[in-house]
Amino acid sequence: MNPIRRHELTDDEWDRLVPLLPSQRPRTGRPAKDHRTILNGMLWILRTGVPWRDLPDRYGKWQTVYSRFRRWQQAGVWECILTELQRDAAFADELDGSLAMIDGSTIRAHQQAAGAKKGASGQTSAGAGAAGAANSIS
Repeated sequence: MNPIRRHELTDDEWDRLVPLLPSQRPRTGRPAKDHRTILNGMLWILRTGVPWRDLPDRYGKWQTVYSRFRRWQQAGVWECILTELQRDAAFADELDGSLAMIDGSTIRAHQQAAGAKKGASGQTSAGAGAAGAANSIS
């Protein structure tokens, strides 16, 4: 067996994830590529941030890795894995409730970060025009 690379799952991590993954054997057709190899490819992409097309050959075709990633995402596999791992960590009293994950979609940026000029009013000209028109009607 090849030595574990930096971005790949350890044997203990793999043993924990195996029961949470979909069946390795498809009902019909040819056998699927090994889940561990594919999952290690997904982790390599997510940890390095490179495009899918730059996936090293040792993980298989990038299209295969990407399509399985998307299928698992659409089937809710990632959500189930996260829920189960959090449940286990909470049961073992290893879950730190003071930690939170934040990404850019949850943080409101200052107006100037979006390209607004300094000293610009909070209302756009269309908004000011609409407010003025509403006041003149009444």
